[in-house]
This record gives sequence, C-alpha cells and structure tokens, in this order.
Amino acid sequence: MKILFLTSRFPYPLEKGDKLRAFHQLKELSRNHEVILVSVSDQVVLPEHFDQLKPFCRRILVHHISLANVIRNLFVTFFSRLPFQVGYFYSEKFKTKIGEVIRVEKPDAIFCQLVRMAEYVKDVEGIPKTLDYMDAFSKGLERLSQRSAFPKKTAVRMEWKRMLKYERNIFDRFEHHTIISEQDKKLIPHPDHEKIHVIPNGVDMDFYRPVKSEKNYDLIFAGNMAYPPNVESALFIANEIMPLLWKQNPEINLVIAGATPANEILKLQSEHIEVTGWVDDMRGYFSQSKIHLAPMLISIGLQNKILQAMAMKIPCVVSTLANNAINAPASDCVFIADSPSQYAEKIVLLLNDHVLYDQTAENAFRFVKNNFDWTAKVKELEKVLLQK
Repeated sequence: MKILFLTSRFPYPLEKGDKLRAFHQLKELSRNHEVILVSVSDQVVLPEHFDQLKPFCRRILVHHISLANVIRNLFVTFFSRLPFQVGYFYSEKFKTKIGEVIRVEKPDAIFCQLVRMAEYVKDVEGIPKTLDYMDAFSKGLERLSQRSAFPKKTAVRMEWKRMLKYERNIFDRFEHHTIISEQDKKLIPHPDHEKIHVIPNGVDMDFYRPVKSEKNYDLIFAGNMAYPPNVESALFIANEIMPLLWKQNPEINLVIAGATPANEILKLQSEHIEVTGWVDDMRGYFSQSKIHLAPMLISIGLQNKILQAMAMKIPCVVSTLANNAINAPASDCVFIADSPSQYAEKIVLLLNDHVLYDQTAENAFRFVKNNFDWTAKVKELEKVLLQK
C-alpha cells in the first residue's frame, strides 16, 4: 500500500510529542508499505534531520513557512472562522503542490496528523482519508482559558471556540479517525466520536532501558518547557510542592529538563532546582533521577515522558489527568496525586521506603513493556488505514 503521510512539523528531532508519534509510526509503517512524507515546517530542516527519515520514506516533501508567512497567515485567519493554529500552517500554494503529488503518486490511503493539516486534504475524494486528532485540542484550550488572565484569556477563549467548531465540522470530511487515548476520544465534539479508533503511543524499550547510575537528583520534571501545560506544571512543582518537601528535608532537589524553557522557568534556577534547557539525550537525566513527576493540570493526550521514565524503572508520581491516558494501576505502577500535600506525601513515601520504591519501579517497567510496544500500536493503525 502507498500512504501519503502529512504532518505539521518535520518529525525530527524528537523534542515534541507529535514528532515522536509521527517518527515511530513512519518507521513501523515503512516495514510493509511505501510512505510519502509531506510536512510543513516553521523551522529550517537540516540535512541530518532528513537523513533520519530517509530510510522510512520513499519521498519527502517539506514546505517551509517563514516568519513573514506566519504573520500574513495569522492576519488572514483573524478574519476567517478557522482556528489560528490551522491558519498558521496553511499555504494555498502548498495545497496545490500536494494535489499534484496525489495525482502523480495515486496513494492508496492518506493519513493526516492533527487537524492543523486537515485543510490540505479535506476535499480529496476517492482515496480513504484518516485524521489523527491525537489530542482533544479544544478541551485543552478550554482548560487553558479558564486558568489564564486577561488579555491572554480573551485570545485563548477565541481560539477555543474556533477549534471546538472545527474539530466537529472536519470530522465528516474524513472516512476514519484516530486519537491517542480514550480520555481524549470522549472529548471530541462530534456525535459519532465513539467511532474514533484509539491508537496510543508506544515507547522504544531498546532505547529507554534501565541504566545503573548515580542518583544526583531526587526529582525530575521533563518535557518541552515552552509548552504552556508544561510551564504551568513546572511552576506548580517549584512553588507549591517543593516548599512542602523542603520543610521535611531542605536538601531535596529537582531538575527541570527540556527544550526552550520559558523565562519564568529559567527564573526557577537555584541551589536546589536545576533548569537544563535543551537535552540531547533525556536518558542521562532520567537515569540520574529517583522520581519522575507529571503534575499535569490541563493535560490532554498522553505524556510520553511518563512512559519513558517507567521504561527506565524510574517511579512516577502523576496527576489523575496524566494517568487517565495511560491507565496504569495506581499505587502499583504509579502513584497518583492531585494536590501539593498529596504529591509531597507520595514523594516522601517513595524516597524513604526502598522496598516500595524498587517494587514500583519493576511493576512500572513490566506495565509499559506489556502495553506500549510501538510495533503493536502501529499494527492497530495499519488496520485502520487498510479500511476502505
């Protein structure tokens, strides 16, 4: 089968969740199918990044959107009904180019990652199209608007209303639909959302494997530190959880590891809080840390860093929202907390009870190994793509 695979970011390097998902799906699909990758990118794609995808793709097309393109797109989108993040990535010229590729290549299936790319192929007929919502974007925007202050609140609320309508309306332009979790599936605002196929992410167990290392950090929070939910979570850890822990043990430390930290995250740097910035290989920080935290307050989707930490036998303390996408057994594979005092209690428990710590780490490893294999997850996607 020949598959046209569309993404709103070039799927390398793997510093964002959508890139990680696309990379492994491309890798697995290429074992049995011809894949043509079509990406929009607001970053320059380096030759070495192309090299990472070439083994999986028969052909790669990338459309670079410049800052001038972005400004023009956002201005035009303001006067339309499209969500801004759809308009941000759109190019009429590139849509024409994609149409030419479809006419020449005659793909058997079209896979569109995220609603951001739906405008490019929504009108294509005669070829089965699959839309990967991945996350319930509208719900994430609604939660963010509730927690934002003016004037950001007004802008986010506008985007939420636009995205809510768009997620609902675009549904009927695609034959098949996928999403990352049952939690997100239920939040898609369409009466037929139960027809959406849940395709979770996996974890590369050969790459993220247990490593013996000196534990230099008690706690780690990992992720893209420009992503608003991650920024909010990091601030929650530093300002709400850490003071409670320091009352019990002033030496407890935290590392905040991830790309492009926002200014408010950089300001957290102190004697007992380290902010790393870009990390080439997160395994080094995971292996040096005792406990991984994921106190996601407006979580949608699936937190890949939880799976990666669990695969490396790092116990996790996470919010209910973060665990809903994973469904790990509470107090067996993960510990659940939703208030600063609960986080402090679970963290202290794990740090002080070495038997419980080791048992939790082992259970987490087995859970991820048995439930989040990339090959198995992409096999489920393959079944969806093969449908007529």
